[in-house]
This record gives sequence, structure tokens and C-alpha cells, in this order.
Amino acid sequence: MSAADQAALETALLLSAAGGDEVLAVAAGPRAVRRILRDALACGARRALHIECAPDGDSRDIAFELAAAVRGADVVVCGDHSLDRGSGSVPAFIAHHLHAAQALGLVSVEAPAPAAQSIKAVRRLDGGRREVLEVPLPCVLSVEGSVASLRRAALPDALASTAAAIEHRIASPPHHFAPPAVVTPFRPRARTLPAPAGDDVLGRLRLLTDAVGHSAHGEHVELTPRAGAERIVEVLREWGHVT
Repeated sequence: MSAADQAALETALLLSAAGGDEVLAVAAGPRAVRRILRDALACGARRALHIECAPDGDSRDIAFELAAAVRGADVVVCGDHSLDRGSGSVPAFIAHHLHAAQALGLVSVEAPAPAAQSIKAVRRLDGGRREVLEVPLPCVLSVEGSVASLRRAALPDALASTAAAIEHRIASPPHHFAPPAVVTPFRPRARTLPAPAGDDVLGRLRLLTDAVGHSAHGEHVELTPRAGAERIVEVLREWGHVT
């Protein structure tokens, strides 16, 4: 499990403790994912379901199978990214198939009061900002890894999980055959600047590189080590880095 998946499991366990509901842990992939499901059972999940499918399946097909498995649930908690691809698209597709509200990029989830029809959460925005949400039920929540730390399973529960029953379902044939999307880091758009003026090649290069944008970029001094250290501190104080 990624850190986000661990936070999703812990969030589901905390929500179930507050509302008295059971936690169903679902994982899609080859048989190796059953080890993850046994860890979830050891930590407190009541049931576990393994949807057997190819590890390189399309995210839309995987989300279709997951949505069919959790249909009827009040809250579906997912990690905002997985370790294999990290695109974070599966929760959005699950919400689409369930016709449920979705909140992604959550950094905090508050357990609702009994008989409440919504969940309060905080979402991360660009520029260090936050957005407080009230998400109506049913909903799909995508949490970041910093939301919660997965509890450590007790030894009796860990031993019991090795023999616990895991429900099994084979995924239906894939519907989408397009190659998976390639996720790249965000890159801001280039700024549009006026073309450099003049016939001098060196002058145009200086304008393009902003080499003449400031009157002074530094100074060259020859001092003893003690005097050099004093000069550095003096300059840092002038620039406001040292009070």
C-alpha cells in the first residue's frame, strides 16, 4: 500500500468507529494483493474482497469493478494515488459510476455526527491554500498520505488474519483498450515576452537572458578570513536575512 492507501484505510476505520458501520477493504489486481487485504483485516476491517484482474488493466475498467463492489456504501475512501501509476483517476471514475459526490486531495476528514447526511473535509489548493468542504452522502473521498497513519495491528489480530476468509471475484473482460495515459509533472506555461530589439547579437542575448536587468549582481573583494566573514554577515544584514 502507498502512504495514501494506508491513510484511506485508517480514515475508513475511524469513520466506522464513529458511526458503527463496517469496513469493507477492496483491492484489485493479481493474487499478490491478498497480502494487503490481510493487513487490512488485521487492522480492523470486517470484510475483504479481492477483484482479480491484470495489473496493467485500464483505470476505467478497474474503477468499474470497484464501483460494482462498493455500490450501496455511504462513504468510499481511496488514496489519492497508488504506487503503480499514481494518476489518481480511479476515485473519479468510481464516483462517476456510483453517481456520488467526490472530493479529492483531502488533507483532513472529520467524522460525521450520527444520522448526518454529509461529511466535513479540508482540501488542499494551489498556493498553500485550503478549502473547507461539506460533502453530501454518498460520496467518494480521496485522501493524501498525511491525513492519518495506519494503526499497528495487534498480534492476535495479525495471526487471525492469516486464516481469515477473503471474498474473491474475477473481473469482467476489459472494455477499454486504449493505452494508459502518461502522467507527467506539472509544467507552467511559458510567458509571452516581446522580441528583443536591436541589431547587435550580444545585446539581444543580454536582453533574452536578463543579464542587464540589475545594475549590480555582486562584488569582488579580497579580504582575510576574519574580515571576509564579517563582510558576509554585514551584507546579509543589509539584505534583511540577518537581524
